[in-house]
Amino acid sequence: MTTFRAFQVSKRPPEAGEGRPTFARRIVERDVEALPPGEVLVDVAYSSLNYKDALSATGNPGVTRNFPHTPGIDAAGTVAESSVEAFSPGDQVIVIGFDLGMNTAGGFAQKIRVPAGWVVPLPTGLSLRESMILGTAGFTAALCVDKLQAVGGMVPASGPVLVTGATGGVGSVAVKLLAKLGYEVHTGTGKSGEHGYLRALGAAEVVDRETLLAGAERPLGRETWGGVVDTVGGQILANALKALRYGASAAACGLAASAELPAGVFPFILRHVNLLGVDSVELPLAQKAQIWNKLAGAWRLDDLAALATPLALDSLSDAIDRILAGRMVGRGLVDPNA
Repeated sequence: MTTFRAFQVSKRPPEAGEGRPTFARRIVERDVEALPPGEVLVDVAYSSLNYKDALSATGNPGVTRNFPHTPGIDAAGTVAESSVEAFSPGDQVIVIGFDLGMNTAGGFAQKIRVPAGWVVPLPTGLSLRESMILGTAGFTAALCVDKLQAVGGMVPASGPVLVTGATGGVGSVAVKLLAKLGYEVHTGTGKSGEHGYLRALGAAEVVDRETLLAGAERPLGRETWGGVVDTVGGQILANALKALRYGASAAACGLAASAELPAGVFPFILRHVNLLGVDSVELPLAQKAQIWNKLAGAWRLDDLAALATPLALDSLSDAIDRILAGRMVGRGLVDPNA
């Protein structure tokens, strides 16, 4: 097949009197030869919808600068062509992060072509579909837990673990994973109608957003959390730091609420706590493979399908609007062949 279907975002410059360009979304037929250079051509079986994809689809220049463009920072599928010995046609692989879906044509298409240095073999124990129900969001959740354990020394006896933005992709997987590993999970959310969803994932307690925002004026809060997975940033992260138990850590991986951190130094110098940064985009490939192997083995999660909302290319535009409005729960699983 020399042509394939792709979800494409085009930029229209502002007309006279308009302040900003507009961005149109449509399904197009692309030629394989028009794909960017790379050693590995992949037939995409599944992708997933992440908040960063929605930013790309709406022209956020911090994510995507060049249009027309196909978003999709995740892809899993089968190698169609390879010019390197590491991969052969028929191999099942995962590609997340690096420049995929940012300024390199991404996974919201039936085919991608990428450098071999972006590609991880699908580990035994995980299907292509399951890998993309996890996707970057699930991978990031696992990376947060891994770093909290390895660097922060977090164990179940450390105390309850707070997960903020818990109904989102990262949050949902973090709750499910922490519960599987024996932690007492407390979840923060502003969605009052999703308490049942969070408890079904394994949450022991659900904390409303207003409670997590209270006490901003205080330099320290009551020692509560044995660890924190934070996806939102801003005042909620600052308050979570102030409520960490002595020596505990928070893993920060998102900024859904704010990129600012209105925090003082008291938690760090009086309670010996740690703020751990987590990035899944430029993480070296060997470390990515280690996390995927955990998710396929000791950290394998049952009933991943319960997290997934199936999406086709034709339904992506509406889903993008929903995730930007904070109305998506769990993971959006994209089948570009549906």
